[in-house]
Amino acid sequence: MKVFKFGGASVNSVERIKNIPLIINQFPGEQLMIIISAMGKTTNALEKVATAFYEGRKDDALLLFGQVKQQHLTTAKYVLVTHYLACAEQLSNFFTEVEWLLYDQPVREFDYYYDQIVCVGELLSTSIISAYLNETGIRNTWVDVRDVLRTDDNFRDAIVNQEQTLQHVKDIIIPQLHTTGIVLTQGFIGATDENESTTLGREGSDYTGAIFANMLDAESLTIWKDVEGVMNADPKHFLDAKVISELNYTEVIEMAYYGAQVIHPKTIKPLQNKLIPLYAKCFLDPSLPGTVIKKQVLKDLPPIIVLKEDQVLIQMKSKDFSFVEGEPLTTLYRLFQQLNIKPNLTQNGAITFLCVLDNRQDKIEKLALEASAIFEVQVIKGMQLLTIRHYNRDIFEKLVGSKKILLRQQTTATIQVLTTNP
Repeated sequence: MKVFKFGGASVNSVERIKNIPLIINQFPGEQLMIIISAMGKTTNALEKVATAFYEGRKDDALLLFGQVKQQHLTTAKYVLVTHYLACAEQLSNFFTEVEWLLYDQPVREFDYYYDQIVCVGELLSTSIISAYLNETGIRNTWVDVRDVLRTDDNFRDAIVNQEQTLQHVKDIIIPQLHTTGIVLTQGFIGATDENESTTLGREGSDYTGAIFANMLDAESLTIWKDVEGVMNADPKHFLDAKVISELNYTEVIEMAYYGAQVIHPKTIKPLQNKLIPLYAKCFLDPSLPGTVIKKQVLKDLPPIIVLKEDQVLIQMKSKDFSFVEGEPLTTLYRLFQQLNIKPNLTQNGAITFLCVLDNRQDKIEKLALEASAIFEVQVIKGMQLLTIRHYNRDIFEKLVGSKKILLRQQTTATIQVLTTNP
């Protein structure tokens, strides 16, 4: 059996949804576990709903959510005929699930409400696509992944309970695969033991696919993207980016760790544990070879470039000139853990500590406030973090040029520089 994951860009229009059966039909008789993300920019739209709700702007939240509702109902009308009414009823149930919350008042942390609202994107997209596949003769079973993938309550970055999830896979997924051959479910989301929705972190659908591939002993995991394969840089920023035909688990983990938006950072471990190959294929042209990621020795890789924008530099200095190492640093890392913050880069001296973070305003403010009890804290926004693996002097000078470097770290394989936005 194989596991397929279709990202949001692969289902962001009626035309692209209609392309899915063409791909599935290339694998007749195969058992398929299909993971699908929210359509297009739905997650971003739902994030705005969550923010408006948490800020007490109920009318704005309902208006924004109404736009999401209409977009999905319109899509369903365009792709469905005989299955439309049943699908519309299923969509209505999910709409009600969110609207019931939006009429309430927030009494918990933002991350909790974020997950309850944002998770509906995947539920809506998979409901429509499952109905469309059934209507076109591709029999499949739709499953709410929240009944299968059990997590803790670390909202927005939940940890999967492997033991419970495996048991649910055996009890729910495997019987359905034997019955219909194709199971279609959501990526990115799960649920706690109290049936509260959780998310696995942005781009977490890849990780969902890897979990199912591991637990089902799949032959492979294929991630269908709107690019030709894994590239050595983001083509949106670097026009000369090129496809890398072969990678190994280690290299992809490093790329993900430094922020490359190709594979979710947690995706590789479940695959590597069972030596399951990962294919990144082009949804728009399945005939292209794409990229294969597996256990192998690689040589002569091109420079791999990761650019993270909208970064924040936090400079901390001990108030009494005592060393930051020891209790101050221990306290700081405890704060990172409590706030669920993962620095993209850190560096410390005798009495100073620097860290570079994604610009999550709520977390930045809390960290700065808490850290100010033991440090002098300065927050600098508008930074760029450039990482180059397998770098050389020419590529470094080309990308950095005359930019002012605020922070630099390098090893024989990787160089990172923090600069101001151009």
